[in-house]
Amino acid sequence: MAVNYTEEQVKQMIEEYSAKPNRETVENLADMFDKSIKSIIGKLSREGVYKKTEYVTKTGEKPETKLEIVQELADKLELSTTALAGLEKAPKQSLKNLRSAI
Repeated sequence: MAVNYTEEQVKQMIEEYSAKPNRETVENLADMFDKSIKSIIGKLSREGVYKKTEYVTKTGEKPETKLEIVQELADKLELSTTALAGLEKAPKQSLKNLRSAI
């Protein structure tokens, strides 16, 4: 079976990625070892060091759906979500404002 990476390469990849775990480091490693970005990510994942980047909104918050906000409102008001049916069609900012007011 062919080996894609030597032990030294794997050690270097882990050290560099652990020091700076970001996309730029992955791209640099891909250039350095003449491999694809997916190959580098795959190897780092198998080694247990790759950290998937979390998606955040433009404002830097973790995304949440309107339905999740409505469910949270229903819990706070001790209502069933069916009692608030249709509220998920309201603008998201309005739902957030309502949640913070409660």
